[in-house]
Order: sequence, then structure tokens, then C-alpha cells
Amino acid sequence: MTAGVALQYSRSAGRQPRLVLDPVIVAATFCLLLIGLVMVASASLNVAERQTGDPFFHFERQMLSALVGCAFAGALLLVPISLWQRAAPVLLIGSFLLLVLVLIPGLGHEVNGSRRWIRLGPVNFQPSELARWLLLTYIAIYAVRHQMELKSSAQGFFKPLAVLLAASLLLLVEPDFGAAVVLCVTGTAVLFVAGARLRDFLTVCAIGGAGIGLVAVSSGYRLQRLTAFLNPWADPFNSGFQLTQSLIAIGRGEWIGVGLGSSIQKLFYLPEAHTDFVFAVLAEEFGLFGVVVVVVAFLALVLRSLKLSRIAADAGMPLHACIAAAFGVWLGLQAFINIGVNMGLLPTKGLTLPLMSYGRSSMLVTLAWIGMLLRVHHEVAASGKSAIATEARPA
Repeated sequence: MTAGVALQYSRSAGRQPRLVLDPVIVAATFCLLLIGLVMVASASLNVAERQTGDPFFHFERQMLSALVGCAFAGALLLVPISLWQRAAPVLLIGSFLLLVLVLIPGLGHEVNGSRRWIRLGPVNFQPSELARWLLLTYIAIYAVRHQMELKSSAQGFFKPLAVLLAASLLLLVEPDFGAAVVLCVTGTAVLFVAGARLRDFLTVCAIGGAGIGLVAVSSGYRLQRLTAFLNPWADPFNSGFQLTQSLIAIGRGEWIGVGLGSSIQKLFYLPEAHTDFVFAVLAEEFGLFGVVVVVVAFLALVLRSLKLSRIAADAGMPLHACIAAAFGVWLGLQAFINIGVNMGLLPTKGLTLPLMSYGRSSMLVTLAWIGMLLRVHHEVAASGKSAIATEARPA
């Protein structure tokens, strides 16, 4: 095991091990967090001033969300994974309750034709963000508890898939097609990591791909959004407007960008510049250099999570392996989709760029999940069954 991926654990006889943080996870997280705060401030200045009179309206709320999210991460860093395991029924019930509540008239708040939010005073909370995290944690726990059934029969694989399908149907009712796809793909990946048979996995992938295609073409609205990205210039003032403006922004950035704050596209040309299309503003202001930095930071965080999953599996800690894999797959998939949408490689979807896009629910849940991931790292290191590197230092 190389020093770059190994774990260190410090223990004295008769004493509890000291907390061990993964420096790569922490560094990549704060890199993306800081870049995201800068870009939200830059991308939202004009919109915020026009809408509220305060140019730093969105930045201040994003900063507050980041601080609260870091506090959540610190709190969850202290919660043993075994406690999550005992709370599995609560996670399942809680996730479905959140997905149902948002659909109740009077509770769910509709924005741009989608009922995805619950208004809590002045704050809009998106329950699906929290529900997906809780549900994927439950799937990881279920897969480990029923590992023998999962490895030996198709029934053991399709039972948790039925739970994922039910949650996805609730997401489609909102509608939130992108979130449903991310949930299903991540959940299926977790089951595969837990030991599902390859033939069952491939069968579900084939059926799932066909199902996603049918859902996509079953609605004229979805089909239009899915096909508009193929040639956005055919209708640049309607269905292709967002993508054409995004491509213009990315093209203007060239190698080193036009400079922080100098983006033209964010000046009411590019819709949702500080949320779904913050990556396009980054590319315009910092060029290819800024894009490479962000992509490398995401890759570091994703690959470190997947490496941690493998180390946990080798150490005989399957639940820890599944949780780490779930985070890595989810983060990588959602970042890939958001960046792909911004670059015109994928159909437009309302998915945020984790740790960077403006969105308080997304920020809080992502940082809380990272706190859980750091707890996984600590417990794998403290088990004494994994490799030890001198580079890691106890906090």
C-alpha cells in the first residue's frame, strides 16, 4: 500500500485512539468549498442586487450554510457508524416521509413547475437532498446485514432495489428526474460493492437503462429537454437558451479566463448562473486553468473515497466500505452530470455541483455526509487492520 492512500492510527495501551482525519479528503473539500464561495459571490452579485438590493445576499447565505455544514460535519465525525446501523429503520421511514411531505399541498413549495421544497420560515429546504443520503445509508446497512442473501439469490438483490424504485417514483412525481437517476445508480453500485452477483447487476443495469429511456420519452417536456442539448443553436432563444449561453461563457474563458468578476454571461444572459451553471461562470472567469483545478479536486475526493472503500473491505469492514463507496459514486456522478450539462455533453438537469453551486440544502447535506466519511476513515484506521502511513497525523 502506498503512503498516499494508506491510513495511520495512533493508539496507546489502555487508551482510546485519537481522531485521525484524512488530509486528502479535508483538503479537497475545503478547496472546492472556497472556490465555490468565491464563484457564488461573483456569479450572483448582479442578480442579488436586482432582486434584493443587497449584492452579497446569496453569498452571505451560502457562507452561513457552509459554516453550519462544517459544524454538522464535525458533529457527525463523532457519531460511531454502529449507531447508524442501529438506526436503520428510522433512516428508511424518515427518507420516505421527507419525500412524501414535499408532495402534500400546503407543505410542498413549487418553484419553476417543480414541487421540491418545503418552506421553513424564510428558508426553502429541499427534502430530497437529505432523503437520498438517508436512503443510501439504509441501503448500505441492509446490504451488509443481508450479504449472504445478496450474494446467493436474485431475490436478495431485488428487495432493496424495490425500495430504490419506490423512492425514485416519488422523486419523479416532484418531478426530479436527475435526482431519481442518481439515486438509482448510486444505490445499485452500493449493492454491487456489497457483493451482489454480476449477472444480477448487469440485468438490473439493462432493465434500468431501458426504464430510464421509457420514462424520458413518456413526457413531451422531458423528451424536449433531453434532445435540446444535441443542437441548442437550432432554438437558441427557447429550449437551447441555457446551453448556448453556457457554451458562450466556457468559450470566452479560453486558457486563463477573463478574470474574477469580469464574466459577461452572468449579467442576466446565463440563467441560474450561481446555481446550476456556476461551472460555466468559473470557466469564463478562470478559463481552462480553473476548470482543471476543480476537476482535479473532485477526482481527488472521489478516488480517495473509493480507495477508502477498498481499504475498508480489505480490513473486513463491509459497512464502512459501502458507505465510502456510496459517497464516492454519488459525488462523482452528480459532479459529472452537472459539468456535462454545462458543457453540452448531457441533457439539461437541475442538479447542483456539490460544494460549489448555491443551494443551502445541498451544502448542508454534502458537508454532513463528508463528516460521516471522515468517521469511516477514522474507524478503519483505528481498527488496526489497515495499512499505516507516516504521512497521516492524528487531529
